[in-house]
Amino acid sequence: MKIGFAGTPAFAQAALETLLQSEHQVAVVLTQPDRPAGRGMKLTASAVKQTALEHSIAVLQPHSLKLDGRYPQEAADTQALLESLGLDVLIVAAYGLILPQWVLELPKHGCLNIHASLLPRWRGAAPIQRAIEAGDQQTGITIMQMDEGLDTGAMLLTEAIDINERDNAQSLHDKLAKLGAKMIVQALKKLEQGELIAWPQPNVGITYAHKIDKTEAALQLGLPARQLAQRIRAFNPFPGATLTLPGITEPVKVWDAVALDATVGQTPGTIIAVTHEGIDIATGNGTLRLLELQRPGGKRMPVSVFVQSYSGA
Repeated sequence: MKIGFAGTPAFAQAALETLLQSEHQVAVVLTQPDRPAGRGMKLTASAVKQTALEHSIAVLQPHSLKLDGRYPQEAADTQALLESLGLDVLIVAAYGLILPQWVLELPKHGCLNIHASLLPRWRGAAPIQRAIEAGDQQTGITIMQMDEGLDTGAMLLTEAIDINERDNAQSLHDKLAKLGAKMIVQALKKLEQGELIAWPQPNVGITYAHKIDKTEAALQLGLPARQLAQRIRAFNPFPGATLTLPGITEPVKVWDAVALDATVGQTPGTIIAVTHEGIDIATGNGTLRLLELQRPGGKRMPVSVFVQSYSGA
């Protein structure tokens, strides 16, 4: 099949790399415009663009696909090029732009989306992080027929995986990216054979995974320890959870922690113990043990190293 691919970050890159190894022809790639990144804030190509260029695939980077939006000429040029290709299907994975109706209708078989949740739970921008933050025990991949709604289209394939109690957003991302790459190839095979059957999403169990905001990073120690530990894992690697420790003027980043069931009756935020095993802090319910920390301007380090220069006073 002649396919187009629309995606931007590493999650999408995994699917593109797998498609390039398949029998299908990737005719064009759409991805977000280059963005400033790194300490030098140099313009940097997306992970998907880098893979596309390595395989000499045409890359389109419109700022918008809306023909009546802020960039109508870019959208019109993109439309003309896509129409000339005669695509069978457009595969979409974490692209980051809204697809207007003309895009959804352009390929012969429409647009298939690789979504990192078991829909209708966690529609939206941050399904991996929100699933961990909520303490979900399972998540998965849904291959979906896209429509104009926010992740509201009919489902085509689903597969669940367990969320390990030590998973963070990065480790779960990597598992789901690999699963999504496998499943989209399966979906295309079923599509070719006329066996890809769509069914509507349930009307119950709908939740929204709102985009992660940096303002959410600060930990509120009045919350239960288990909820705080889930948030720390959900925000690793971005934006990184933070808290202020006695004796350190600026907030430190907390990259890993576990909840202890011990209830000590101390005011939330009180340092209970500082050992090579962890820094124990009282919370609204239970004790939070910090395991990996980063001082402002410093490097990430295990707590056994961190406490060598920290007394907790």
